Amino acid sequence: QVQPVESGGGLAQPGGSLRPSCADAGSSSSSHTTAWYRQAPGKQRELVATITPAGSTNYADPKKGRFTISRDNAKNTVALEMNSLKPDDTGVYYCAMGWVGSSYRYWGQGTQVTVSS
Repeated sequence: QVQPVESGGGLAQPGGSLRPSCADAGSSSSSHTTAWYRQAPGKQRELVATITPAGSTNYADPKKGRFTISRDNAKNTVALEMNSLKPDDTGVYYCAMGWVGSSYRYWGQGTQVTVSS
């Protein structure tokens, strides 16, 4: 019923920008708290940011400033704007929805982000 689908990843040079987005391909008209995670090669999946239906945001890394999560209510999408990209931003970026107590129930397949010169 809830099917997160990521798009908008790709290849960027260091210092460049990407803006992947997450859409709910399911039939639900309800909004969900949405999270962006990423998993770099050889590393565990880590939380990047979350946004509530009301637009309240949280970022896992206090040294952020380069990433911004936002919601487009009309399109029912959540975007992750990434600026000043670094090579260590490389990884698969996942969208997750449906927070239930301790975890997200619904996950997308991920979109590859590669930052390389």
